[in-house]
Amino acid sequence: MNFLHTFHPQPILFEIGFLKVHWYGLFMVIAIFVGIFITVKLAKHYGFSKDNVYDLVFYLVIFSMIGARIYAVLLFPSYYSQYPLEIFQVWKGGLAIHGAVLGGVITLYYYAKRKKQSFWLWADILVVPLALGQAIGRWGNYFNQELFGRPTSLPWGIPIDALSRGEFSKYEFFHPTFLYESVLNFIVFIILLTLHIHRIKKQETINKHPLTPTLSHDGERESSAPSLIYKNERERILEIRNWKLEIGTISLLYLVSYSLIRIVMEQFRIDETPEFFGMRFPIIASGLIFISSLILYFYFFAQAKDKRR
Repeated sequence: MNFLHTFHPQPILFEIGFLKVHWYGLFMVIAIFVGIFITVKLAKHYGFSKDNVYDLVFYLVIFSMIGARIYAVLLFPSYYSQYPLEIFQVWKGGLAIHGAVLGGVITLYYYAKRKKQSFWLWADILVVPLALGQAIGRWGNYFNQELFGRPTSLPWGIPIDALSRGEFSKYEFFHPTFLYESVLNFIVFIILLTLHIHRIKKQETINKHPLTPTLSHDGERESSAPSLIYKNERERILEIRNWKLEIGTISLLYLVSYSLIRIVMEQFRIDETPEFFGMRFPIIASGLIFISSLILYFYFFAQAKDKRR
């Protein structure tokens, strides 16, 4: 933490002639490649090939970036109307996660529909690298000295150059909101990945011990385990089959979790953003996503419960 308290980051990693490599761009590239690696590994367990992943990711990266930039630009129309060329300068920052998610959802919907694949299953897979990508990408904000929090005297406060402090010019150290969000997103990534591992292991157990339907005494069909499985093992397999992390719930859990993270982070952030009814717009957007995702989450479980009756 002492390093963060004393180090003054610069946005440019290195320059070669007219070529400038920005830290922000580097972290974005790292996030994309790490995300592709994780997606390939996870997708394999759900029957998707590498070609499926590469095909989808190609469109997702393009349209998520476009969505993120359009969303960020629309938040400040007056500024970008005066400086239209800055719309294309994404290496300086200005990618909004809500726009990226919206662009990604629309792209995934049309892709899944065209390929006749499960939208929600793909969504469950993709939120895992998305959470990790956010954890990595937030460090780009640190080197750009943007999206920092309120002034603080805490020992992990980060120094901000005078030109970037705005109305808080008399303060030197500020809350490292990039770090808070990065750590929280990484925790969400671990949780989502753990849920996938749990789901995959359960499915592998079911596949190893398929239950065959037989007739009960009253003529009704019932499930029974192969004769080689003892009674307690049969009960365990039945319990595994009855417990199922429904398709779509992992992606909805991500939306609920990140919405809460963003609402909390907005209490610290001091960057300029539109306000409605005295509230920062990201709080309103996150609140709407939180509520709608929570409703869908319980709807999925209710549907699954009805199916098992």
